[in-house]
Amino acid sequence: MYPVYLDNNATTKIAPEVVEAMLPFLTSCYGNPSSSHSVGRKVAGHIEKARRKVADLIGAQHSDEIVFTSCGTESDTSAIFGALAACPDKKHIVISAVEHPAIKEPCSWLARHGYRITVLPVNADGELDPRTLRDAVTPGTAVVSLMWANNETGVIFPVDEISKTLSDRNVIFHTDAVQAAGKISIDVKQTGISMLSLSGHKFHAPKGIGALYIRRGTPFVPLLRGGGQENRKRSGTENVASIVGMGKAAQLAAEGLNSHATAIRSLRDRMEARIIDTIPGSKINGRNARRLINTSNISFDGTNGSEIVRELDRLGICVSSGAACHSGAAQPSPVLSAMGISFMESQGSIRISLSRYTTEKEVDILMEQLPEVVERVRKRKKD
Repeated sequence: MYPVYLDNNATTKIAPEVVEAMLPFLTSCYGNPSSSHSVGRKVAGHIEKARRKVADLIGAQHSDEIVFTSCGTESDTSAIFGALAACPDKKHIVISAVEHPAIKEPCSWLARHGYRITVLPVNADGELDPRTLRDAVTPGTAVVSLMWANNETGVIFPVDEISKTLSDRNVIFHTDAVQAAGKISIDVKQTGISMLSLSGHKFHAPKGIGALYIRRGTPFVPLLRGGGQENRKRSGTENVASIVGMGKAAQLAAEGLNSHATAIRSLRDRMEARIIDTIPGSKINGRNARRLINTSNISFDGTNGSEIVRELDRLGICVSSGAACHSGAAQPSPVLSAMGISFMESQGSIRISLSRYTTEKEVDILMEQLPEVVERVRKRKKD
């Protein structure tokens, strides 16, 4: 049976148009973009077209503010370490309690090497109060890194308000927008963000390609040095086919943002209503917050989320028991714990995430099976 794929915050299907755009660069258009001959120049031109498309997706004024990377994690790491290297006299970083491991793990390493990390709390719905930043930021703060939208709950942070709060504080403001891009409107010109991370495979581009937006004038020291590619901000021969694919995916996401959002939100809301109505003891985590239109994090009393995921998988339905990076772990989700959700509730949670390719039939198939699966897992847990 063809799987019902409802785990799009982990990764998305590559759009057919993206595959088509990439194919020439895997076959006939194989030049090195750093070469001075015509074949190389042609490839370099296609990279610049893709750069402009990614810039347009996030409202960047200058295409040279986009630096292509290998993934969202590299973008996050480059942002943190690149900013700190450019501000050597500042040893303080501010993050939130619900950041992705791509932010939390580098900060844990930095804390062991003389840096001070302030972790801002969230409320019971996973929301961040920008007012907590006022006391957290000091003259010694180099970077504030706060995600745009959470990968587990879909809760959206008030990035515009955060940026206004930081506008006169002389700090670098980085946001991990890996989950937000292609799902909500982003305009870096208006928000005043210093740096922003993207990952192509979250919006129907291939895996292994990401980008880091670096606003002109932002202090930054490159993590990778060598041949000086990417405007001397990220050395290494470019992954041309994937860059072209990310550019096409960005174009498709920008063109269909409003129409796709309406359809996905409607599908998500109907699904959540059916879950609440048909499965006793179910709760939408972060329900009262502004959330991504595709994401549902749901706790089922008296169950085990990993068992629900395994049962659904046997039935050909793919969901997650949390962030993909942590779905094999026995520990409760740090995101749900930060929201004050108990260990038992966190243990019984799953994440369902839709895309523009998700159909009503797929959601119907899920709803035909989910109530029975939850009941079976509950019964086993009681026994």
